[in-house]
Amino acid sequence: MKTKKPSEMTTEQLLKRQKTIQFMIYILLGASILLLLIIVFLFLKKEFSALIVIPFSMISIIIDNSNSLKEIKQEIALREI
Repeated sequence: MKTKKPSEMTTEQLLKRQKTIQFMIYILLGASILLLLIIVFLFLKKEFSALIVIPFSMISIIIDNSNSLKEIKQEIALREI
């Protein structure tokens, strides 16, 4: 199922989606920082771990969500004028 564009959504849907995306961004950032700390700790104990790829792969998801959030904020600002 394809998601609707922000211009096709109601204001209530936009506000709900905005809260959801902000929550997802915070969770992903927290998980990335936690994983980086764990990996650094493991790196100091042992050798290089391939797990270092995981936090950096989350960056693309965070950027995509940030772009969606920006579009939603712009649409909300247009409607409230």
